[in-house]
Amino acid sequence: MFEMRTISALLTLLLFVFVQPNLISQTAVQQEIAPEIQWISLEQAIEKNKDEPRKIMIDFYTDWCQWCELMDKTTLKHPAIIQFINENFYPVKFNAEQEDIILFKEKKYAITTAGKRTYHELAIEMLQGRMSFPSIVFLDESTNIIQGLVGFKTPDQLMQIVKYFAENHYKDTPWTSYCKRFQAKGVFVDED
Repeated sequence: MFEMRTISALLTLLLFVFVQPNLISQTAVQQEIAPEIQWISLEQAIEKNKDEPRKIMIDFYTDWCQWCELMDKTTLKHPAIIQFINENFYPVKFNAEQEDIILFKEKKYAITTAGKRTYHELAIEMLQGRMSFPSIVFLDESTNIIQGLVGFKTPDQLMQIVKYFAENHYKDTPWTSYCKRFQAKGVFVDED
């Protein structure tokens, strides 16, 4: 009986020694080629928009926001979300506490104090003073604000939202009607 355990342990060890390096290298390769959202700065988005007009999606976050971090690690890593956002928007990641001066629509925006915290004036303006994170603001092709949304979103929730704006449903369909139609079609990120 002792010999069987020893042989079994040795076989397990050998399997581990020969298989683990392959698993590690496969994981490393998958991480290197895994698609990601192609985040750019607001300035880059505005510049690209001049040559190829698209809507801009701005993800406002802060370094201390745990929900922002969770959304980055889950929702914004979902392959269907990544593909749809990259194909339909200029995605911008914007730290609402950054100190850079930004020129937007011929107006300079900088860091300022708002309540007990310090925020960027552009974040305050685009979020209409509702400093809750994560927040996403959608701009049209002329860089006008379409809508700002506050809070963590699951992949299904975000897919519903980005399609609403990217496909211009917001122009002629109330959100509640769109939601009913969207859910009736069964268009969710995990479906083929």
